[in-house]
Amino acid sequence: MIKVLFFNENKYPVEEKFVKKITAVASGHEKKICGIVEIALVDNKDICKLNRIWRGKNSATDVLSFAWSEEKSIKAPMLGQIFVSYPKIIKQANENEIPVKEELGRMIVHGLLHISGYGHGSAKQAKKMFALQEKILKHLF
Repeated sequence: MIKVLFFNENKYPVEEKFVKKITAVASGHEKKICGIVEIALVDNKDICKLNRIWRGKNSATDVLSFAWSEEKSIKAPMLGQIFVSYPKIIKQANENEIPVKEELGRMIVHGLLHISGYGHGSAKQAKKMFALQEKILKHLF
């Protein structure tokens, strides 16, 4: 089971119900997606600051995710935190000619998979992660 703490201080046009639906569908397809997750919609300035602090990159990105524990043998109720740049999502949706909701869903699922132990550092890992990501999205859109 997944519990979502949703933060939208900039009042972007995103309903908490939609975010919870995304996480519930993802959790239904991947058993490692369980526990408490914080999801925050932020602006480019805030995500740039986080990206600089945690990844050493002074640029805005679409999504950042932070697992509560990288040690998978530790079972903690807190799964992690996901920060999504809503302005970046709008830009990417427009560039890819897809609905903003779809791109937002993709980035939330992407973050959930990362905090659940998936990565895309190698071609094999990327193939597995992105296939699961798109499988989950097919059940949303």
